[in-house]
Amino acid sequence: MKQFTIKLNDIKDVKNFVTAVNAYTFDVDLVTGRYITDAKSIMGVLSLDLEDKITCVVHTDDSDEIAQDLEPFIVTE
Repeated sequence: MKQFTIKLNDIKDVKNFVTAVNAYTFDVDLVTGRYITDAKSIMGVLSLDLEDKITCVVHTDDSDEIAQDLEPFIVTE
């Protein structure tokens, strides 16, 4: 399992993010506050407060490839 902090600024980012994570077979969750949603669900992602940074939890031991795909959304703290 690997975690990234991401930021989705607009609907285009949400669409691109969901498309990127749907290319993988393992589970990816988004966590904000006490809410957890499936990152592969565009409706689930849109239900989150996109004003805040979001924790992206990738459920795999080999996360290098997805990290490259999600690089445009990853923020450093």
